[in-house]
Amino acid sequence: MDALITVLPGDGIGPEVAAAGQQVLTAIAEKYGHKFSYSEQLIGGAAIDAIGNPLPPDTVASCRESNAVLLGAVGGPKWSDPNATVRPEQGLLAIRAELGVFANLRPVQILPQLAGASPIKSERLRNVDMIVVRELTGGIYFGAKTRDATSASDLCVYERHEIERIVRVAANLARNRSGKLCSVDKANVLETSRLWRDVTSKLIATEFSDLNVEHMLVDAAAMHLINRPSDFDVVVTENMFGDILTDEASMLAGSLGMLPSASIGESECGLYEPIHGSAPDIAGQGIANPCGTIASAALLLRYSLHLNEEADAVEAAIRQVIADGKRTADIAVDGDQVLSTQAMTQAIVAQLEQR
Repeated sequence: MDALITVLPGDGIGPEVAAAGQQVLTAIAEKYGHKFSYSEQLIGGAAIDAIGNPLPPDTVASCRESNAVLLGAVGGPKWSDPNATVRPEQGLLAIRAELGVFANLRPVQILPQLAGASPIKSERLRNVDMIVVRELTGGIYFGAKTRDATSASDLCVYERHEIERIVRVAANLARNRSGKLCSVDKANVLETSRLWRDVTSKLIATEFSDLNVEHMLVDAAAMHLINRPSDFDVVVTENMFGDILTDEASMLAGSLGMLPSASIGESECGLYEPIHGSAPDIAGQGIANPCGTIASAALLLRYSLHLNEEADAVEAAIRQVIADGKRTADIAVDGDQVLSTQAMTQAIVAQLEQR
């Protein structure tokens, strides 16, 4: 197939890991007879430096014309002034809204070989295989904001249709997995969460009565995510809760650098990025873990291009390289072969070529 992919390298280690993802996609295209072309565009701090806008019009136009978007990361201390009116994160929020990608899928699988890299006891990590479905374009991140010399506010708003569409995504995933769905909220305190629980309960009763559904408060979910992570399968929650819980879940896998994400909506064009940030402290050193971005490229193949065999091949290559004892520094323990970003990427490409 022919596909146009917009690549947004962004800031910090973003260009390094985005290049790794693109390299793997190119290897897939060559192996399976596809033709992928790429349009590299600016976003975040790099775009602010270039034209003063964290999401330039050319970037938006390219993304809209593409089959999928691969993103590195945005942000860094250079643009971290809390009083700044223009910030890199505005570009990320804006591109999500522009593309209408309301569902952020964050799979969390624990490779047995990486149990030693996690701060969590290895016995708690057995059989962990979950996917968190985070609502991405509503809630407190997108609500009206005010600030004066003595106070500030961030408005959290959810409408019924926003809750229904994200729960449908999660419920359909659960139906094709174990049939277990956990909806996370804060319904004992927040009105938005009370609406969330009410809408979710009614939707499940009318459209997904075959599922086993549990409602859980976010503080309890945070505790159980560490205490009994294998009990979770599909988790659905609102924007801020999902952001925080999946960063916590990354510690199960040993590193933020291992986890991918897919942001999808009603159109075919999705936004694919690792869950980690721009890590400016290691930018340019060639030590960033590319696995989260490469796994995000696998999700791109699966959800936007519908190339499931190719996606499976990428994920299998990552697993095999890890099984062979090859690591970047963030997931290495004694005895592992520590590789650079590029060497890790080349090892994964080599596995693809061997298959």
